[in-house]
Amino acid sequence: MSVATLPDVRGRLTRGRPLSDLTWLRVGGPADWLFQPADTDDLAQFLAALDPSVPVFPMGVGSNLIVRDGGLRAVVVRLGRGFNAISIEGKRVIAGAAALDSHVARRAADAGIDLTFLRTIPGSIGGALRMNAGCYGRYIADVLVSARAVTRAGKVIELSAQDLNLRYRQSDLPDGAVLVEATFEGPHGAPADLQAAMQDQLRQRDETQPTAERSAGSTFRNPAGFSSTGRADDVHDFKAWRVIDAAGMRGARLGGAQMSEKHPNFLINAGGASAADLEGLGEEVRKKVYDSSGIRLEWEIMRIGDPTDEPTS
Repeated sequence: MSVATLPDVRGRLTRGRPLSDLTWLRVGGPADWLFQPADTDDLAQFLAALDPSVPVFPMGVGSNLIVRDGGLRAVVVRLGRGFNAISIEGKRVIAGAAALDSHVARRAADAGIDLTFLRTIPGSIGGALRMNAGCYGRYIADVLVSARAVTRAGKVIELSAQDLNLRYRQSDLPDGAVLVEATFEGPHGAPADLQAAMQDQLRQRDETQPTAERSAGSTFRNPAGFSSTGRADDVHDFKAWRVIDAAGMRGARLGGAQMSEKHPNFLINAGGASAADLEGLGEEVRKKVYDSSGIRLEWEIMRIGDPTDEPTS
């Protein structure tokens, strides 16, 4: 893609932008272009004018992402300050897609709205919405009222929770659409009680997860026993970490990649890992788990791009 083929923008367009420093795992090659729109109108006008054959990849803060070492042949859209506002309207919280989950939880708690489960979820609202993020038995599906997105054709659309069909780690967001805002409604709670609950969640997280390491959160989805709404079935509550541990892969290494000793479903960059190391170790874990239990783990971390830095044909 040459400069001449890209529409004019008010935001920032950067050619050949390395993506490694934009992901929590700190790996990956460059994107053909990185677009940081000034606002929703800038994003909509850009997408409407962009050649429909050019791939577009919306990227949040890279908390659940491996970019392969060869980079990404696409325009990566990364939302910034124009998309991170948080406001309270009665019982509702309106958050830009670039707002951090933890910030939304805190602002909501100050207003007496219980979105505390978001406090320990890494990343931003756009990613949380796309994957119906959740913990402590609560999910985005439980609190979402509506969302706003810009389609690949540049049209701004409103989406209801029903439109998105939220289910365990999945949604039906239209292909190529970029989420820009979400509206939530949660139960009432005393601000002091909500703040205390979040402090307790942080303590539990730090005790059980490798929060001081470079990771992307849970590597694999829990393999079975979940309903379409994302809630665990008490009878068939299989956990990915259990089958990984049973397969002897706690602490396993490949190059600079490691499955955490503290929580074996956390893939970490233990130092100098490449994307190939991380993905390769993940695939080795999947094979070992299948060999030992017959369970096929599914990646929760998204993996994108080309596997090498060699030109693609």
